[in-house]
Amino acid sequence: MHTAKRFVSRLTRQTLALVLAGGRGSRLHDLTKWRAKPAVPFGGKFRIIDFPLSNCINSGIAQVGVITQYKSHSLIRHIQRGWGFMRGELDEFVELLPAQQRIETSWYEGTADAVLQNLDIIRSHEPEYVLILAGDHVYKMDYGTMLAAHVENEADITVGCIEVPIEDATAFGVMSVDDELRITEFEEKPAVPKAMPGQPDKALASMGIYVFSTRILFDELLRDHQLNNDSSHDFGKDIIPSVIRRLNVCAFPFRDPVNKKPAYWRDVGTIDSLWQANLELIDVSPELNLYDAHWPIWTYQEQLPPAKFIFDDEDRRGTAVDSMVAGGCIVSGARIRHSLLFSQVRVHSFTTVEDAVIFPDVDIGRHCHIRKAVIDRGCRIPDGTHIGFDKKADENRFHVSPKGVVLITPEMLGQDYPHGL
Repeated sequence: MHTAKRFVSRLTRQTLALVLAGGRGSRLHDLTKWRAKPAVPFGGKFRIIDFPLSNCINSGIAQVGVITQYKSHSLIRHIQRGWGFMRGELDEFVELLPAQQRIETSWYEGTADAVLQNLDIIRSHEPEYVLILAGDHVYKMDYGTMLAAHVENEADITVGCIEVPIEDATAFGVMSVDDELRITEFEEKPAVPKAMPGQPDKALASMGIYVFSTRILFDELLRDHQLNNDSSHDFGKDIIPSVIRRLNVCAFPFRDPVNKKPAYWRDVGTIDSLWQANLELIDVSPELNLYDAHWPIWTYQEQLPPAKFIFDDEDRRGTAVDSMVAGGCIVSGARIRHSLLFSQVRVHSFTTVEDAVIFPDVDIGRHCHIRKAVIDRGCRIPDGTHIGFDKKADENRFHVSPKGVVLITPEMLGQDYPHGL
């Protein structure tokens, strides 16, 4: 495949990326009661949307639109604060595209409709290719190689795909491909997913990433729009299945460029998957390397002091083992084990925290014992609180996931949500 740097850089300069960031994320329960799923914190200092946005910038795609809708205030503020470094005089931008009823007197009714309602804005940028991205997945990917494959295959549409366990495939669009990676079948969230040839335990799933030649995108969006009530106006449910027999629709398997195995990609759409993906970062050699200087993850940076650990008595020692602790945290005579603390977390004396993900601005009182939990931003955990030891007691106050992860939010504690959620 032709992937010379000049060839790829020309393609990325001709590409407009659209990040679909309006999702409700209902499977995250109370974490998305007051924020959109892409605005959910991840990895100690980031938000989920920072990953597709960083992929765009690192890939050389400097024209990006972020399509927002559901409870987008914290998401919009995060992008305004953290993504305002683009050079407008060079026609670089991360642009917010909230639902504006530009074409219809309704809000976005599906992923395809969200793009359709911004068709005039897309036309004004005159891209050769349009890259459609989900704003709620965690991964690192060079989109330039996918664009190169799109051109090499003379494709009309290219769909990013990844191998997933067959039991998980009901949550994805599942496809079949021929020897030349042309998609021959595509079914969105099938009840009985079709396994990959020779791999009965795997299915080939859509990542929600699409490259469209711009003319094809316009034609298919308008065609879908004319169906009115016969379509849900969604790329996975409607657009892709309707075109695979008419157009050249190709799959792009997402693989690690070094070992050629399926690359790291996480749909952190449930409490269990969000908790697990955060704690995977603590591993000695995590699949997602946040310390990679060649592919940095950009975000809004608060100006905070370093984390501090205080007291060194036998029964009152501030320690963190097998953990990640962000700036501004103070661990005061408490023990942190295999946990991830976001910025400005305070953990007070004689408390133990284990297998937990603690969002920013949380204050955990004295003599607390917390295990296998996700604690939302701004919670004030009272002295003597025990979480993760008595399932029935936890279920009476909090949300407990199918795998036993306890979700705690300020509302569950009778507290107000903090400003800047």
